[in-house]
Amino acid sequence: MWCGVGVMLSAMAYHWLSVYEGPAWLFAVPGITAALIIHHFGFLKIVDKNLGRISRLSPKPCVFSFISWKSYLIIVIMVAMGITLRHSPIPKQYLSVIYTGIGLALFLSSIRYFRYLLSK
Repeated sequence: MWCGVGVMLSAMAYHWLSVYEGPAWLFAVPGITAALIIHHFGFLKIVDKNLGRISRLSPKPCVFSFISWKSYLIIVIMVAMGITLRHSPIPKQYLSVIYTGIGLALFLSSIRYFRYLLSK
């Protein structure tokens, strides 16, 4: 899920910057920088908590038990914020910084899930 959403958000940001007539790197560089910070200081902690919970699950767990119930609330809030921002009058090149930051951070953090899956 993290990988798919990360790719989707990053692709949207890439599209917005590809049609931007100015210097796109002015928005891409801050987005990538934000992604590295968010990935390292935010999402990796969440991934580690989720992997700890997953490793303690029974052999036949509920399909929704890979994250906590609190995380589902956070997901709903983030999706609502993303939809609101995407339909806001804020210029898309500015939104691309946020979408690149979150999208790339999600994608990078999803690699830890794949590494865990492949180690089992």
